[in-house]
Amino acid sequence: MKLSLGDLADIVGNGRDADSAVVATGWSIDSRTTQPGDVFFALAGPRHDGHDHVPAALAAGAVAAVVRRGWDASDASRAGFLFRVDDPQQMLSQVAAELRRAWGGTVVAVTGSNGKTTTKEIIAGLLGAALPVSKTQGNLNNEIGLPLSILRIADDSRAAVLEMGMNHAGEIRRMARIAQPNIGVVTNVSAAHLGHFDSIEEIAAAKRELIEELDADAAAVLNADDPRVSRFSDAHRGRSVSFGTVAEADFRAVDIELLDEVARFRLRRKGRGGTGAQFETQLPGRHNVLNMTAGLAVAAELGIEPRNLRAAAAEIQPAAMRGHIRRIGQMLVIDDCYNSNPSAAAAMLDLLAGLPGRRKVAVLGEMRELGGNAPLLHRELGRRAAVAASRVYGVQGEARAIVEGAREAGLDPAATGFFETSEQAGAALAELLGPGDTVLFKGSRGVALEKALERVASAAQSAKGGR
Repeated sequence: MKLSLGDLADIVGNGRDADSAVVATGWSIDSRTTQPGDVFFALAGPRHDGHDHVPAALAAGAVAAVVRRGWDASDASRAGFLFRVDDPQQMLSQVAAELRRAWGGTVVAVTGSNGKTTTKEIIAGLLGAALPVSKTQGNLNNEIGLPLSILRIADDSRAAVLEMGMNHAGEIRRMARIAQPNIGVVTNVSAAHLGHFDSIEEIAAAKRELIEELDADAAAVLNADDPRVSRFSDAHRGRSVSFGTVAEADFRAVDIELLDEVARFRLRRKGRGGTGAQFETQLPGRHNVLNMTAGLAVAAELGIEPRNLRAAAAEIQPAAMRGHIRRIGQMLVIDDCYNSNPSAAAAMLDLLAGLPGRRKVAVLGEMRELGGNAPLLHRELGRRAAVAASRVYGVQGEARAIVEGAREAGLDPAATGFFETSEQAGAALAELLGPGDTVLFKGSRGVALEKALERVASAAQSAKGGR
């Protein structure tokens, strides 16, 4: 969104001498990526203080910087205009809320323990077939990233799809008050982030904050297959719409076919006859059928007929490191390295089990933020992996319990292994894996399991080139 410095001064409450002829064309919190025309917000974090980088941001072409009141500007004030405020981060949120209100388009907010990024991409892809859409880029889904995502909505967009993540109670509520969503989507609730909560019910309450903050004329789009999420309708004064595979769902996926690299299903809508339109998606697995159904429900809320979106649905591809199935040499690989938690990992094991392969191999990294439940949850995942795979390997930290669980479930110890790092795993797996194998790579972000996958891919390409 563009804004003159004069209008920004009205929001900030100072800087009356700002040049109203100067227009901010972008927004930044990182001097390394600041572009000419940006406004730079100097945010102070636990390890870095953005004030140290104000001169660099202005030198990169920022037209102004929002800084802490009382900060010694030294030479920075001569390089560009400074807005002085009590708290630059709070001001980032305030400016975002004001511009979102002035913009007036439709905001779709997406949260959930699993699948929110994929669902965000699905919704944006489907809506984009009918109208201009902006969306959260990368992982800008927290209390800093969400305001930035709002400020970066294209001026000609008619809708914006915004992802909301959280680690603590209250975060989603605050983000919802900034974003003022017209539609709130909740994918599911699971044991993710148990390290910050005492129970799954507390996690559910934190996710429910999105629905509690919706206005009466907004719509809640809820997963009917998840009993906790389904009950969120009780917290909303307005319209609730459900999606899923159960008979009660307003938008129901039926006749589901899970093939090697695609999924097919028919969409039935409650109260309408017929067999329903058939959809095909390159997003594999039953969990992605649910995500696609959520996206079609959102489209219908905006007056877009789902049956007209079959081509758009078929074109949507997995985001990087999020369930992307690809062939590497003569192996079939599921690249889901971006993050992990117990329910997400279980869904990917189900996908692995349904794919063809000489051997099914699960390479599972440690799952972070599970608190005192971590050993038990990793061990349970190992038991499940032993059913889905003929070989199970754990990578880093608590993933040792995955290997122990797989062995307890009856898997031959010779078909298991534990590696302290992704680099060690990659070196070993490059030797252990072979033609015809189907391999799942999944772990929490901090494990960086893509390093192991890169080593395996490099070895496979070398072997192919040597023939």
